[in-house]
Formats: sequence, C-alpha cells, structure tokens
Amino acid sequence: MNPLDLKYCPCTLAEGFSTYSPSALRNMFFGRRVSHILDFDPPAINEEVAEKFRQNSKTISISGVQFKQSVVLEKNKLRLTQAGEIGQYILKPVPIRPAFGKPEEMPANEHLTMQIAKQVYGINTAECALIFFKNGEPAYITKRFDYSVDGQKIAQEDFASLSGFARGKDGEDYRHQGSHEDVALVMKNYITAYLVEAEKYFERVIFNYLFSNGDAHLKNFSLSQTTGGDYILSPAYDLIDTRVHIPSDSFFALRDGLFSGNYYTESFKALGFYAYDDFFEFGAKIGLMESRIKKVLDKYRGANDQVKGLLGRSFLSAEVKMLYGDHYADQLRMLNNSYRKRI
Repeated sequence: MNPLDLKYCPCTLAEGFSTYSPSALRNMFFGRRVSHILDFDPPAINEEVAEKFRQNSKTISISGVQFKQSVVLEKNKLRLTQAGEIGQYILKPVPIRPAFGKPEEMPANEHLTMQIAKQVYGINTAECALIFFKNGEPAYITKRFDYSVDGQKIAQEDFASLSGFARGKDGEDYRHQGSHEDVALVMKNYITAYLVEAEKYFERVIFNYLFSNGDAHLKNFSLSQTTGGDYILSPAYDLIDTRVHIPSDSFFALRDGLFSGNYYTESFKALGFYAYDDFFEFGAKIGLMESRIKKVLDKYRGANDQVKGLLGRSFLSAEVKMLYGDHYADQLRMLNNSYRKRI
C-alpha cells in the first residue's frame, strides 16, 4: 500500500482525497492539518523501535490482547506519549506475532467495520481512521472518548467489571462469560433511561452478528457517565470482522450467546444458527416493544448498497474485500431466515 497515492480519505473513505478530508480533520484531529503519514516507524522494523512501543503501551489502562500505543497530538503532529502524559488517541499497528491469519489486514478491517457502523447504520462510534508509518505500513487510530477535550477523565466502566468478572477469580476467559441477555439485565441496574439504551444495545448486537464480529466480549461494551451524572452506552469500539482472521470464529464472543441459562429458541434448534426469530425473541426478553424490535430488524434485513460502496473504497486487499462481502452476504441470509415464518 502506497500512502503517497491515495484516492480515498483514509478516515471517511470519501472519494477524491489523497489525505484526510476537511470533515475528517475536524472530527478526528480538532481541525488541525494532520498528515496521514506518521514520522516514525512501526514496532516490527527493529527491536529498538519495538521496545519503545512496549514501554509506551504500559501507560495505557485499556486492556486487550492487541498491541496498542498511546498517542498525543502536539501542534499538527502525532507522537507517542511520554511518562505521565495522557494520550488523546490509541494507535493499533499490525500485530507483531499474531496467532491468526491475515494480520496485515486488521487495521483496514477494523476501520471499515467502524465506518459502516457509523455511516450506514448511524451507530454512535468512537472516531477512527487509518494512518501510515514512514515505511507505508498501515495502522488503526482511534480518538479516546474517556477524556473530555480539556483533559478531564470521564467515568467509564466495561461490562466485565459491571458484571463482577475478573481475570484473577474467573480465569483468562472472564471477558467471555454470560450472554447478551445477561448484559441487558446488568444495564437495568445502572441506566435510568434503560429502554432508550437497550434499543441501542439491541442494534449493536445485531450489527456484530451481521458483520461477523466474534470479538464483541464484555470488555468491548461499556457505560459512560454524562455531564448530568447519568450513565449511557459508550460509543461503539473494536468492531471488526473476525472471520477474516479466524474462519471458524463463533457467532458471538459471549459463551452463552444471546440468551441466559443455556436457552435456545425453537428456531435455533431447527436451523443451527441465529435467525430473525431469535433476535425478535431476544428483543422481547430485554423489554423492547414489538414495534421497536421490528423497526430495528428491518433496518438490517436488506442488502445495503452503502455497505458495498464503503467496502469497495476500503483499504482491504482485493482478496479480503471479496471475503468480507461474502461474510456479509452469508450473515444477511441467516438473519433473514425465519423458522416460524414471522416475516
């Protein structure tokens, strides 16, 4: 990939830009004219560079298995944070020693999936973009939403913590415990406007299914505190088609899937996958009105030309674009299936 020969904005994927578009600069970088090319190399270049990245990653409180760096914007340039600094961005380079396939596609995969969520379906997402190291290697960069513009910490808690799960007492698999119904039950304890946020959560669960995100575990959903003191769902983050990298990945990252208590609908038992009826029942179980459930499901049932457009303009390789499109088509067919012919 040659970052000097771009045809699309590496943030919005809008056509006709060889760098970040004005709207991208406004939303991602406070309106500053930031280059899409960093002035340093990726950690895989040499051990000295990798060690700098490792030291930097120790300052990040955000957990996860992917190598992440904290970055700050100084004037018009992005640089790694130093000891004691609060980063404004999280940078995710291509993994150095991945345990899965096609690691070089991960930045573009996550960026595309996040843009589809935001631009096509109107999901509130963390601002993000692609950016390139000096050698042309891509990285994913996302703007932190847990700090205000003036540097004040915004209270945020993920659902592993809210559900009482932790590595120390529940083992390495702690973030995959429970079901999406369990998450909704936890939400009721913390959110005043529960039905409003539950519908947003319902929509994100459908989105993750439709776009094969098998990494939507408890730490990838969280609540943020508003200036009024209430809690709402945090912007969506870490959205990615995991089947590109792990072809046998499960439908959901949570061990029990959609429902609590090892429950499966007649539809799932008959079809062997989650379909329209399952999501309809899930919506009812978490307290949504039938009219709202149907409205959200209808939003996702049709093949969307905007998805195809963003996929075509994405920075994925031609091979992975086909794979990503096939996954979307497969999941769309499953979502539209109906054991009870409810549709």
